[in-house]
Amino acid sequence: MKKLTAFLLSFQVMCMMAAGQVSVKNLLTENLSDPVGLDAVQPRFTWQLMSEKRNVSQSAYEIKVLSGKKVVWTSGKVLSAQSVHVPYAGSPLESGKKYSWQVRVWDNGGKASAWAQPASFQMALLNAGDWKAKWIEPADAEDLALRPSPLMRKQFTIGKKVASATAYITAHGMYEAMLNGQRIGDAYLTPGWTAYKKRLQYQVYDVTSLLKSGGNALGITLGNGWYRGIIGYANNINVYGKDVALLCQVDITYSDGTSESIISDETWKSSTGSIRYSEIYNGETIDARLEKSGWTLPGYDDSSWGKVKPANHPMDVLVATWNEPVRKKETFVPVKIFKTPAGEQVIDFGQNLVGWVQMKVTGKSGDKVVLSHAEVLDKAGNFYTENLRQAKAQNTYILKGAGTEVFEPHFTWQGFRYVKIEGYPGEIRPENFTAVALYSDMKPTGTFTSSEPLINQLQHNIQWGQKGNFLDVPTDCPQRDERLGWTGDAQVFSRTAAYNMNVNSFFAKWLRDVEADQVEGRVPFVIPNVLGTSSVNSTGWADVATIVPWNMYLVYGDKQLLEQQYNSMKAYVESIRKIAKNDLWNTGFHFGDWLFYRPDDDNDGRAAVTDKYLIAQCFYAHSTQLLIKAAEVLGKKDDVAFYNLLLQKIKDAFLKEYMTPNGRLVSGTQTAYVLALNFDMLPEELRQQASDRLAENVKSYGTHLTTGFLGTPYLCHVLTRFGYTDIAYQLLLQKTYPSWLYPVTMGATTIWERWDGQKPDSTFQTPGMNSFNHYAYGAIGDWMYRVMAGVDTYEDGVGYKHSRIMPHIGGGFNSAAASLDTYYGKLSSSWKVEGEKLTLDIEVPVNTTATVFVPSEELSKVTEGGKPLPDVKDIQVVEARDGWVVLKVGSGRYRFTR
Repeated sequence: MKKLTAFLLSFQVMCMMAAGQVSVKNLLTENLSDPVGLDAVQPRFTWQLMSEKRNVSQSAYEIKVLSGKKVVWTSGKVLSAQSVHVPYAGSPLESGKKYSWQVRVWDNGGKASAWAQPASFQMALLNAGDWKAKWIEPADAEDLALRPSPLMRKQFTIGKKVASATAYITAHGMYEAMLNGQRIGDAYLTPGWTAYKKRLQYQVYDVTSLLKSGGNALGITLGNGWYRGIIGYANNINVYGKDVALLCQVDITYSDGTSESIISDETWKSSTGSIRYSEIYNGETIDARLEKSGWTLPGYDDSSWGKVKPANHPMDVLVATWNEPVRKKETFVPVKIFKTPAGEQVIDFGQNLVGWVQMKVTGKSGDKVVLSHAEVLDKAGNFYTENLRQAKAQNTYILKGAGTEVFEPHFTWQGFRYVKIEGYPGEIRPENFTAVALYSDMKPTGTFTSSEPLINQLQHNIQWGQKGNFLDVPTDCPQRDERLGWTGDAQVFSRTAAYNMNVNSFFAKWLRDVEADQVEGRVPFVIPNVLGTSSVNSTGWADVATIVPWNMYLVYGDKQLLEQQYNSMKAYVESIRKIAKNDLWNTGFHFGDWLFYRPDDDNDGRAAVTDKYLIAQCFYAHSTQLLIKAAEVLGKKDDVAFYNLLLQKIKDAFLKEYMTPNGRLVSGTQTAYVLALNFDMLPEELRQQASDRLAENVKSYGTHLTTGFLGTPYLCHVLTRFGYTDIAYQLLLQKTYPSWLYPVTMGATTIWERWDGQKPDSTFQTPGMNSFNHYAYGAIGDWMYRVMAGVDTYEDGVGYKHSRIMPHIGGGFNSAAASLDTYYGKLSSSWKVEGEKLTLDIEVPVNTTATVFVPSEELSKVTEGGKPLPDVKDIQVVEARDGWVVLKVGSGRYRFTR
């Protein structure tokens, strides 16, 4: 019995020691988990510390990188708290080679952790000479009307035991690759969309497990994609070229140490198959009768196939893929199958999503099934596609008549909730139709919930608007003949996006295309630029060049991204400075406060028209300010001095041109006051009166917003900053047009392009521009997370190294909760009101600190864990002021009550 007691005591002590010891988990390389295909020659390492104790931080770390069992670099013990984006500093890494790495840390008590479980990364092709493959194209004449998808095939033999094999693939157009009948990778719409003339991504795959001894076969299908397909307006085709081409290299290393490369060259064969037509806007036609069964397997007879020809396409534009690929994500089953008043057979999937429908069908050879896609039904309940404009958004499947057949498209996608079925043989049954969501596979990071169901639905809509439009590039909409990377939409939503998902790599990739498509600093309306507009900057759109890099730095602490984009940021500001007259940006075309409130019968001037040049001056100042901040971070002292002087001139010019001596702006709109206040265009002594005017304006519209794309993101932030949080809450909860909740009350499952895309009488706004999946107005999410729940980061500790937790209680809400998976770990804030009692639960990640603002007039009324604050040793009381008790805390979980 004594031995048992001693054992239990010893075990208990060991458990207590283990609970108190820090551990290391969630290792990332270049923001990704075990990535394959990095071309960063000094990849950055990130890890998370785990501990159940409070106030735990890192005092030192040690990293070791191995190739096999050989250590290629060790950092030694580095006295540093840095655990995010720590760069590799060893000897040059080798092309195609796979490495593993581990890290251990020392906590602030000097105790060392165990080594973390190894993570891995594999390099891409780092030198031009590493490419042995040739660009190839089909040699046979093409059907220029339909442009069916080419099939490219290569058979080869393996006679040795394979140690490893890596495939490097890209295309002009899109591609899907198979090896021995199995799909290579799970990415779709590859190689993605970039500024192809300057940057063409290739993908890297570990295909070791797909190879076999003896005969092997590569089979790759090509599609038009963004490269030469219809993109932009007016059926614009061949934007980047008329060709469709393949570049493929499989590097094989055998167990005996020898190696071999299977490359795209003149020995390949080409034909066409079942994909007879494929365009992003119009959809895909698949004729299963023309399928070449077994063509991706060894032993297939390709003697009747045509030849391929080499092509002299650039190799110096090739870059490895930085961001997460597009993958299949959530699936949806029909919630309703019905016949419309017009007699149409329609499936309702219950969610407006982006992707396609997978269909199972049994029928005769030649049976044709057409799937049409729509976001909404019209007032009468009929299928409505007028807002798709020229996009047909139809997938057509022709059966071969061989039992149950499964169809889905390859090189297109649709934005839809409803699908119209024509020609389906037999009964339309729910088990035969599945909607598959497609989007860039970004890690979900943020959650938000509240006591108000309508606001929770709004959050749902914001997230699904992001999912549907973050499809390799941040598009404006996913359904009509557009689907372009509109810069204004991206910049207004970028901070909200960075809460919902980890968009660090997504935006890092896209921002390189922003820079690539800039012309003398000017930023085109869309990126990649397929519209040819680069002669002017449109304010609020072109400012994406400064706003998004700074937001990514704030949220992720990604200094390298800021360094990479600095020249782009500076070139943009300079492109304005060079055309400004007396420091005023008052020339050129501007979209202005796009889609602002304007009544149909505006007899008394209630339309909220804001002077476009006033807007431009505000954003000119804002971008200059962000450039100054970036220069400060990067140590560019001369630029800091120069642009500080310029910024003052810009603000002085604004006051002279756009404000009366008494503080009234020449445009009296909400957007005018919001931008002037948010960007600090006014002297301190005139700001409160300006915010009072803003509040009165909101009230004069019956507590409705009137802002468009540019004013909306900042409206509630400005109201809160100047003491009008109550009005911000009233706007958030407003249910009638124009408001965030009006579409929710109309059954929306995503964010709409217009405040009244569907009117109260169920009629629609003008179909020429009426998307029902358009994330820009979802920027209110940023206020919900940062103000309502109170989760934010300080600039002195970017990336949530130093967080601010400052929840604003109000609006009649009983509760609100937000959590964010930062690079350091989970950060959360959850508040609940029960009568007069307020409970605030927070969690602060290990190796970070937080300044906490507890809503209370008196320090003595606040407790933590049931104890008065002075009795809690691991909390520093800063002060009690302006209705807040301000505290500084380290990592851990805390419960405050008032």
